[in-house]
Order: sequence, then structure tokens, then C-alpha cells
Amino acid sequence: MKITVLGSGGWGTALALLLTDNGHDVTLWSHSAQRSALLERTRENPRLPGVPLPEALHLSAGLDSLGESGVVVMATPSFAVRETARMAAPLLREDAVVVSAAKGVERDTALCMTQVIEEELGGKGRTAALSGPSHAEEVGRRAPAGCVAAARDMAAAELVQDVFMNARFRVYTNGDVLGVELGAALKNVLALCCGVSDGMGLGDNAKALLMTRGMTEMARLGVALGGRKETFAGLSGIGDLIVTCTSMHSRNRRCGILVGQGKSPREAMEEVGAVVEGYYAAFSAHQLAEKAGVEMPICQCAYRVLYEGQSARDVVDSLMNRNKKREADESWI
Repeated sequence: MKITVLGSGGWGTALALLLTDNGHDVTLWSHSAQRSALLERTRENPRLPGVPLPEALHLSAGLDSLGESGVVVMATPSFAVRETARMAAPLLREDAVVVSAAKGVERDTALCMTQVIEEELGGKGRTAALSGPSHAEEVGRRAPAGCVAAARDMAAAELVQDVFMNARFRVYTNGDVLGVELGAALKNVLALCCGVSDGMGLGDNAKALLMTRGMTEMARLGVALGGRKETFAGLSGIGDLIVTCTSMHSRNRRCGILVGQGKSPREAMEEVGAVVEGYYAAFSAHQLAEKAGVEMPICQCAYRVLYEGQSARDVVDSLMNRNKKREADESWI
């Protein structure tokens, strides 16, 4: 099958390599001619050092391949999804399946990525989301990983499953697109919080507390907005949360560590040198929680540190001194 991957960052490149390994005719699109030329010249993405790009993988800064592609993978940062979908829409096949591999919620609209894509496509094609614990650095090296393909149209989810799945990349299907996408976005906020905890030297117990109670917040909001509770027990929920909160591959955790060590959020993001989705997702989580009337104390504290300038030490104290609760009353399982 002809497939176009829009976005040549580490994740887009890793997915393009996976699809090429599966025998598909893949074009990897870059947003600039200069970046595409660099990849062509070096046959290596700086985000995936030591991983060669095979000659069978086509590199382009143009969108001509879209007209022949049965599957289009949207792998840009979340803030660029709308603009990219708008550019792609006139060239898409009517029957194309557009797969969102971006993990985020659009600022101001509070829409998930498939919703943004659908707005821009104006009824063309079918959408799906691909999410789960899948660092590009490991997928690019063909290390084992698993993801979930979510779509309201189960035939579309199964097509994505068939296209991506191989002996090193296992794919499950799910009909709860909203739950899958919210889990993918919100776990970045919690990974940033766990990084702050690590940067402050608070230890493993504190991180386990943040992950567990943060998971409850994710599921609480997801269910309030129409997602299914069990989705958050899956790969796009607890699975992605574990890997993003514990790995140094995680930009969100690395950024949080720097904030915990005393850098401003802006300084920390500049030092990481790549998009930190948790920063943007913290704003959206704040919006969504207020709109839905859902209590999310950890995410709210993240918002206060990232956007209101409150110190991390102060929000830790406020979290630890909250009123007493019964755990069973708030379980996400």
C-alpha cells in the first residue's frame, strides 16, 4: 500500500521505518525542503542517531504522494496538526484513512487530534488514532512495542492494525477514540510532574504516588467527557503513563526534571530542544477540567507551576495537605 507520513521528527521517522519494513511504499514528508534535503543527504534522522533510512523510503517536502496514499499518518507536533491537515485536505483520496499519531489536545478549542483533523478534512476519508507506550528511539531500533489503533469505524481501526503490526510492533484495536486520545495527551502532564518530582529529589515513593493518583484524574476526566473507564487501564492509559513517567527518552520527564531543579518552564523547554507536549496539554487539561467540573488537583498544580509561576515546592505542600479521602471512592479500575 502507498502510505504518506506527515512529519519527519523522531516519531514520524520511526513509524515510516516500521511501515517500510512491512513492505509498504512509504513517503516521509518534511515541513521544509531544507530538512528533507538533509535527510536525503545523510539518510539518517538526527533524532534517531545510528538508525539508517533505507533507500526504499521516499523523502519529500511536497504533498504529491497524498493523492495515491490509502493511509496518511499525521505525525507532526499537536500544535501543527490543524495547519498540516488543512494543507493535506484538498489532495487526499476520498477513501483515505488518516491516522493521528500526535498526542495532544488543541489549545483554546480543547479538541483531540482526530477531531481537529476531521474539522479540516470536511468529511473526506476516515480517521483513527494510534497511541501507546512507544518511544521513537526504541521503535526506530525495532525494539518490541505495543500500541492501540482507535477508531469509531472498526474497519478503519483494523486496517491500521494490519498496516502497522509486525513481529516487533503489536497493535490492538479500540472503539473508544476519545478515551485513547485523552490518555495520550494527559499522561504527558503527569510525566512532566514526575520529572519535577525527580528534579526536586523527592524519591520513588512520591513518583509512584503521582502516577497512581494522576491515573485516577485522567480516568475521571475521560469518563466525564464520554470516554470509557477501561480504556485508561490499557496501553494508551496506564501503559503510556508508565513509560513516559519513568524513561529518560521522555521529553516531558526531562523538562520536568529541569523545572524541579529550578529552571523556568521556558528555560527547561529550550534546554530539552524539542516539543514538550505536556506543557501545552497542561493548559488544555485545565480548560477541560473547569468545563466538565472535574477535580484534578495534580494537573491543576501543574498548570499553576507552568502558567502562573507558582513554585513547585509550594504545590507539593498543597497536594500533601489536601482533605482526607477514601481511595475506593475514586478508583479508576
